[in-house]
Amino acid sequence: MVSTETETEIEAYLGRVPSWLAALPEPAADHSWGIVRDLELEETKLAQREKALAALSAAAAIQCPYCVHFHREEAKLEDVTEPELEEAIAVAGNVRLFSSVLHGAEVDHEEFASETAEIVEHVKEQQAAAGDD
Repeated sequence: MVSTETETEIEAYLGRVPSWLAALPEPAADHSWGIVRDLELEETKLAQREKALAALSAAAAIQCPYCVHFHREEAKLEDVTEPELEEAIAVAGNVRLFSSVLHGAEVDHEEFASETAEIVEHVKEQQAAAGDD
């Protein structure tokens, strides 16, 4: 369970201490909250909307119903539309699909990285050409 000080802080942020925090061992509880607070709730390089979409995508990819529910609601608080939610989840599923294919086929990582570099260079050239128009 979290310390009294951390419990007070969580209540200020969330209005209550979520019951799942009791599942954390005492030595990790305060630290775990700090990570959530600092990375997900505080101002960082990513906007809250971007973090909510990233979190929902990750939750969908790992197929965690708890995380999907929480981060879907979080995204709605950031005015993410239903079509945007659906797209983020579809992108996550697509990444998971092709990750399975790449791993299952044992695609050579160095060759993959080299091909990716060529693709990136080609796209940059196309973008530059489009900017010249």
